Amino acid sequence: MTTTRPQFVLFGSSIVQFNHYGEGWGATLAHLYARKADIVLRGYASWNSRRALQVVDNLFPKNSISEPPALVIVYFGGNDSLLPHPSGLGPHVPIEEYIENMRKIANHLKTHSEKTRLIFLSTPPVNEGQIIGNIDEFGRAKRSNATRRIYSEACLKICKELNIKAIDLWSAIQKREDWKDVCFIDGVHFSAEGSKIVSKEILRVIKEEWETSLYWKTMPVEFGEDSPYDPVHPDGTSTVNVSNVPFPEDEDWEWE
Repeated sequence: MTTTRPQFVLFGSSIVQFNHYGEGWGATLAHLYARKADIVLRGYASWNSRRALQVVDNLFPKNSISEPPALVIVYFGGNDSLLPHPSGLGPHVPIEEYIENMRKIANHLKTHSEKTRLIFLSTPPVNEGQIIGNIDEFGRAKRSNATRRIYSEACLKICKELNIKAIDLWSAIQKREDWKDVCFIDGVHFSAEGSKIVSKEILRVIKEEWETSLYWKTMPVEFGEDSPYDPVHPDGTSTVNVSNVPFPEDEDWEWE
């Protein structure tokens, strides 16, 4: 029997590339969608929206004969919002260009396939004081929350204009009072607690918008039929189908 699982592609910078580390949000999605969907990482540390736009057609070619992704989750903005370097080098992208780049990426993905669903993640806050070397020679923060908020709001505005589902990570992370202390491993990249918030927000959107087709609890399980090789039931006369049992069994992964 040959099966083809739907693909969820995670496309972004280091927040994506490193998202399996330390109980990261990508690892959580891969765990919950095991035997249901393939979680495909397309994460590129230090990338900005300018570089992402250069490769989006290579990663998501419009004339591909392959089955398009069922879902694409996109994140760029944290590196775009870095303080500009006097040399002109580095990942900073002015807000006007960032808006245009993200609009082009969104439109490309929207026209890639009518079957593909999209979720954009806005730029989250950082713990400025936790970031090593965050202050330049003029006493300015290289990564500042004031700037990141501007890029976050820009991403959300683009998504609203284009009718794309977006997650306001700027606000979601800061709903927790102790977010600066527990949500990051280095002031920028998420800890297990920070990733838990991201996972919860992604699963909430999927459940609200596409519960019957993309939510992990309702998607069909690959090779989920009963088998005589399943664990033997305590009655000794049948077997127990564990193909769709969450692990651990006492964790519902809803975090309500």
